[in-house]
Amino acid sequence: MAATGPALTADAPMPPIGRTALRKATWRLIPLIALGYGTAYMDRVNISFAALQMNLDLHFTATTYGLGAGLFFLSYSACEVPSNLLLCRFGARRWLSRIMITWGVLAIAMMFVRTPLQFYVVRFLLGMAEAGFFPGVVFYLMQWFPPEMRARAVSRFYISLPLSSVVMGVLAGALLNLNGRLGLAGWQWLFLIEGLPAVLLSVAFWVLLPDGPGDARWLTADERAWVLEQIRVDACSGGHTHDVWRALRDPRVLLLGLINLCMLGYNYAYTFSAPAILIRLTGWSPTKVGFLIAVMNLLAAAGMILNALHSDRSRERYWHAAIPFAVISVGYLVGGLSVSAWLAVPALGTVVIAHSALQGPLLSIPSMFLKGKGMAAGIAAMNTIGILGGFLGPYWMGVAKDLTGDYLHGLLTLTVPALAAAGMVLWLRRAQRPALAAC
Repeated sequence: MAATGPALTADAPMPPIGRTALRKATWRLIPLIALGYGTAYMDRVNISFAALQMNLDLHFTATTYGLGAGLFFLSYSACEVPSNLLLCRFGARRWLSRIMITWGVLAIAMMFVRTPLQFYVVRFLLGMAEAGFFPGVVFYLMQWFPPEMRARAVSRFYISLPLSSVVMGVLAGALLNLNGRLGLAGWQWLFLIEGLPAVLLSVAFWVLLPDGPGDARWLTADERAWVLEQIRVDACSGGHTHDVWRALRDPRVLLLGLINLCMLGYNYAYTFSAPAILIRLTGWSPTKVGFLIAVMNLLAAAGMILNALHSDRSRERYWHAAIPFAVISVGYLVGGLSVSAWLAVPALGTVVIAHSALQGPLLSIPSMFLKGKGMAAGIAAMNTIGILGGFLGPYWMGVAKDLTGDYLHGLLTLTVPALAAAGMVLWLRRAQRPALAAC
């Protein structure tokens, strides 16, 4: 058997074979996963731009739009835990490829929507199709990278979220301007063009993604052995290993789920109405607002990488998430008051940056106490609870818009879930401290 070398500890330097193996894994896996997740996110939220034309063409009210936007997350949340368990059964390559081709087809099908009921049904099916991709790839990466590298590993694929918003912002105006070409509305072109990459990437996942380190032919035998040994040592370091039900009952899983609920609630409430809000504040065209959103998300990508890097180097997760949450609450307060666009727009840009910055540290917390299949189920359960915020947030913003005539009043209320999330992160830090001291 190939020598594995000593297990990696918090204070020991990484051996050369480990650096080589993880460098290969980083370049082979993360760009592909990032492309997949970026495409998923774009297909999830591109209705925020499509709505600028679609709502007028189809006579949708803000409440109809908000309900349809949110229904995606109800089916998504219901299917996440089963999806992650099926990933464990069938393997990452098969299951992630299946997810991508089904959501790609349904994302394109959005161009055929004509009535509120059709809108609701396709959004609901789209959420069902995409369910499990995000928790699946988080669990998958935990099978490759040791704990002290996980915030960076997560942030390096999660950076595709702000970068996909850059692409969407740049493309949206051009696609909407195709209005009338070949008999299609601009919003139909948007769904068609932005849905195709998921179908193509499903083939790339099938061909290029190994099920795990043991199946990676681009690693040498020694490198495979080293990676598998690190994951084995981590799995034996404590926590819920293969006890799925025990992991699901862990109060920390529930608390992280509630943090995610607050986070995704405020984020999707803003994201699905961001183009309309920024047009209202600036008076700019959809094309200019698209470029503004692109710039905000470029800065967010930098913030995500830098905060994750600092979190890994300092081996601290909680303050790296709690402080951005507090910044977000202030940003929504300033943006909602909108005394001046010169204050409101930078405040909302800061919200986008802070939201991206907290992702790596926050998503690294579960692996501190969950292992093996327990981690697969626990991550999915957290996301299942959290993703309900994706339903509540957009629906709330639609109702607030129809009641008050303005999205800005709804924006003010988003300070509450952001502050609540900051408080819960610090509470979790306090609850986790005795467990860490006992290790």
